[in-house]
Amino acid sequence: MATEEVFEAATLPSRPYGELLPSEQPHLSFAERVPAGVVGVIAPFNFPQILAIRSVAPALALGNAVVLKPDPRTAVCGGVVLARVFEEAGLPDGLLHVLPGGPDTGEALITHPLVRVISFTGSTAAGRRVGQLAAAHLKRCHLELGGNSALIVLADADLDKAASAGAWGSFLHQGQICMTTGRHLVHASVYDGYVERLAGKAAHLPVGDPASGQVAIGPLIDERQRDKVHGLVTSSVDAGARLAAGGSYQGLFYQPTVLADVAPAMPAYADEVFGPVAPVVPFTTADEAAKLAGDSEYGLSLGILTRDVMAGLDLARRIPTGIVHINDQTIDDAPNTPFGGIFASGTGARFGGTANLDAFTDTRWVTIRGDIAPYPF
Repeated sequence: MATEEVFEAATLPSRPYGELLPSEQPHLSFAERVPAGVVGVIAPFNFPQILAIRSVAPALALGNAVVLKPDPRTAVCGGVVLARVFEEAGLPDGLLHVLPGGPDTGEALITHPLVRVISFTGSTAAGRRVGQLAAAHLKRCHLELGGNSALIVLADADLDKAASAGAWGSFLHQGQICMTTGRHLVHASVYDGYVERLAGKAAHLPVGDPASGQVAIGPLIDERQRDKVHGLVTSSVDAGARLAAGGSYQGLFYQPTVLADVAPAMPAYADEVFGPVAPVVPFTTADEAAKLAGDSEYGLSLGILTRDVMAGLDLARRIPTGIVHINDQTIDDAPNTPFGGIFASGTGARFGGTANLDAFTDTRWVTIRGDIAPYPF
C-alpha cells in the first residue's frame, strides 16, 4: 500500500493546477497552485510506512521539500527506509530529510519559521497540542487523529458475515488502527447470536510472533500500551461488562477480547482502546442506533451491516463521520480517496487523491496584461 501511495502521488504533477477566471478587466486572470515550500510530516508508529508516505510522496510530487519526523519507536521502518528508497530512486539532495526524536523535536519542527505546512497523524491529545502550536505560528496544519468508530449491525444482517467483518474491524493489527471498530452496536433481536459468533472468532484467532509462522494477532507496540488496554478491559469488567472472550495477555501479545453487556459509560466503550478489544452494545430502534453511534467525541469511520442498503445509507446520513461504509467494517483506505475525520478525529479529508492538492499547495491569483494599465493618477 505504501508503494501504491507513491504511484498515486506520481499522478499529481500532471493534473490541472489552476483555472482561468472571468474578468471585466482587459487582462488574463487565472488561479494557479504553487508549492507551499517546506512540509513537516509527523508520523505515528502503527503503520509507519503508509502513514508517513501518504504525506511525504504527494508533498514531494507537488514541488515541496519535506522534513519527516517518524515516531521514535519506528524511526528506521518509518523514516530511514523511506529516505533510502527515495535516495536510490534519484530524488535530488536536500528535498527529503528524516528528523528522529521525541516531542521536543516535533515542537521544533512545528514552530520553525521555514516550515509552512504541518501534516500530523497521531493521537487526539497530541494533535490538540500540534494544532495549538501551529495556530500560534499561523501554520496550515492537517490533523488525522484518533477514533472510536461504530459498526452497526441491523436486525436483517447475515450474522456469520457480520461477525467476520466485526472481528476484522476490531482485531486487525491488534486494533492499533485509527479506524478500528471500537464499538459494536447490534440490534437486540440478533445480539446474543452476534456476541457468540464474535467471541468464537476471537477465541480461535492465533496470537504470536508474525515471524514464527501464520498468526492473526501480533504484539502491541510496548508495555505502556498493553497496560492501557488491559486497564480499560478490567475496569469495564469491574463496572459490569461480561468477558465473552480474551481479557488476558502474555508479554506484549494481548488476546482478542470481546466484552458483552457493555454500557456506554464503561471505559472500553467510551475511550479509544487502540488494542484488540470489541465492546458490544444492543439497541432496539434506528433512532437509538443513531444516537449511540453519534454520541462520541470522535467522527472518523462508520460501518453499517444490513440487507437493506438504502436503509443503511439513510441511517448513515444521521451520524456525522468523515468515512462511512455500507455492508463493510470500519477499516479501509485507498490512495485515491479523500481520507480524514471530523470532531476529535481531525480536521477533515486532507489526504488522498485531489485532497492532496489542497493539503500541500498554495493557491495564487495571477493577472497578465499586454501593456501597463493606465491610471488617472
